[in-house]
This record gives sequence, C-alpha cells and structure tokens, in this order.
Amino acid sequence: MIQRIAALNKFIVDVYGPARILADGVIPIDHVRGCPQYRMEMQGVSIPLDVPVGICGTDLVRVGDGFRVLEDNLRVPSGVSYMIANRQATKTNFRELYRRYQVRDVEKYGTLLYETLREFDPNGSADPCIVLLTPGVFNAAFYEHMFLADEIGAELVEGRDLLVNDGFVYMRTTSGLRKVDVIYRRVDDDFLDPLFYRRDSILGVPGLMHAYRKGNVALVNAPGTGIADDKSIYAYVPDMIRYYLSEDPILQNVETYLCREPEDLEYTLDNLEQLVVKPVGGSGGYGLFIGADKTAAQRDAFSKQLREDPDNYIAQPILAISRAPCWIERNIEPRCVDLRPFILTGQESRLVGGAFCRIALPRGSLVVNSSQGGGAKDLWVVKN
Repeated sequence: MIQRIAALNKFIVDVYGPARILADGVIPIDHVRGCPQYRMEMQGVSIPLDVPVGICGTDLVRVGDGFRVLEDNLRVPSGVSYMIANRQATKTNFRELYRRYQVRDVEKYGTLLYETLREFDPNGSADPCIVLLTPGVFNAAFYEHMFLADEIGAELVEGRDLLVNDGFVYMRTTSGLRKVDVIYRRVDDDFLDPLFYRRDSILGVPGLMHAYRKGNVALVNAPGTGIADDKSIYAYVPDMIRYYLSEDPILQNVETYLCREPEDLEYTLDNLEQLVVKPVGGSGGYGLFIGADKTAAQRDAFSKQLREDPDNYIAQPILAISRAPCWIERNIEPRCVDLRPFILTGQESRLVGGAFCRIALPRGSLVVNSSQGGGAKDLWVVKN
C-alpha cells in the first residue's frame, strides 16, 4: 500500500508540473488532460511536502491467488470511523475472545491522523490550527466528520465558519478571528471555492483556492487528486510504479479493459455477460453494469450505450472474491467482502493494523458499498 500511494502522489505532482510521464508516452496525454477530474488551476501549484494525497483509502479484494486492488480513493475517502466503531463494539461484546488473540490496534488512527495533518502546516509550528471542513449535518458522512474532528482535537467547521482575508484563511470564533493552518477537507472539489469551481456552492469558502495557491494554508487532500483515482487512470498505476519508483508492483490490479480503446471495446461488447462495466468517474457503487445479472435485452441496450460513449467506461471480469460468514436473519450465511485500509502520508507513510471491512449484504450481491445496502465487519489483523 505504501508503494502504491508513493507512486500515485508522484504522478499527481508530475501531471500538474513537468508532466514527464506524459511526455515519455507512459500514459496517453488525452487520458489525463481530458479527464473531468483534471484541474487546470492546479498547474504549477506548490503542494505541501509534494504530497497531494495525505489520506488514501484503497479498496482491496481477495481472489483465489491473492489480493487485488479494486480502486483507489484519493479525494475524500470515508469509512475509517466505522472501522473504529466496529472494533469498539467487538471489544465490548467479545472481551474474552478479543483478549485471547494479539490483535493489532486500529484505535490509534486519530493520533496518526493528527501527526500527519500537523506535518502539512506551511509554517511548521508545533501547534497548528487544524480544522475539519464538512458540508454539514445533511451529509451522509457527517457522523464520521464529528468523530474525526473529536479524535484529532480539531474544530468542525462549515464553509460559512471560514473567511479569506489578505490571502489567509481565518475561522470565526466567539473571541474573534483565528488563522487556520491546515484544512482537512471533506468537501468535494466542485464545492470548495465558488470563485474557482461551482459558483452556486454555499459549502465552500470564497477565495480559499487563492490562499492555497499562495501557500498560506494546506488542504488535505489537495484539489485535483481525483485525476489519479479516475478508473481509466487506474489501469496505468502499475506503469506509474515502474516509472517513478523503478520497482515492480507488489499489489496487482484487476485486469481492466479501457472501452475507449477499440480492441478493448470490442472485447467488452463480445463478453458483456462475464464482465462488470463501470463509469470512469463513478463512486459509491453507482452506475455499475454487472452483465451476469442482466437479461439479453438489457445487455443489448447497454451495448448501444457503450458504443455511443466508450470513453466513459472501463470493464473488468466478474471476480470470485472472498466471502465471510455473516449472521443474517438468525442464520449464518456467506457474503462477499472487501477491505479498505487507510494510508496516511505526510513526511512518512503510516497505517494502522486493520481496515474498514465492507460486506455485500443482499444475497448474491457483489456490491459492498453502504450506499447500495452494504454492511461492515470488524477486521482482525493478528500479530505473529
């Protein structure tokens, strides 16, 4: 995981800077510059520590011959609070069982997160002002925002709680304005700054990007990181590892067909029943087309959609991913699971010994996302 995020961070810094990987033909330039997540305003911006992705949640699945990376979540990855809540529930309800094994700790995540965020302070102070920027109480992950702000001792703020003055960001408090050094943002790029992105956004802070570009405040994760978790760019991560690190990938990708490539498109159309087709910018399990679950008529209709907009899709084989026993309606039944470990990167990379373990609760489902009815388990990583 550390190898992978190191290469991804180098890729993001490169494509918004000298773009060597594009000039050398490792990745087609139109795949990057034509990506909806590519942010022109990030070109030439000095990113603190040269680390645009301080918090990464990469999804892993286990198949017959080992682990595979399903996707990288580099924008505003979520779920870590549920990893910790599941552990607390397990320790409370299965104390003897838990004590019987040497289970690696996940509850120190908050300490590691604080240390990571502190390293991004542009002033290098011992006690920077860190805030967590949330879209507000109506966001589906607001529980996590509250939890993490409490864990790291940060103020939980909305866009209206911040203002920009003379190129610096300030937080409104009952005792006056306080300068902000680091923003752990849980607001998507499009809503961060109405002067740069969506003009109708009331979630962000006018002028925030100006302060960021001047180096007066750190944003974690940096804007524009979505370029590296676009599903069409995912296919090139093994090449990034070889290019930037001169190493072979330790974790393998899932075999991926880029529908924008004529040969891959024809293969996808010919084998739609054995494939999962995903929109390249999708997330949350939305927009998946699982060929085996569809009728012939549905596959024919989707084939037409694919031909009309091939650049918007990738295809992958339907994987026989590992399953775990689950207590379902007073019965033990198998359900597909995946893992989302969280990698924190500042001056160094840090991980806790665990992951957010997601479950596809509907019988026969392969989709583990909570937005699609998925559940969760406590994952134990035991010491040798």
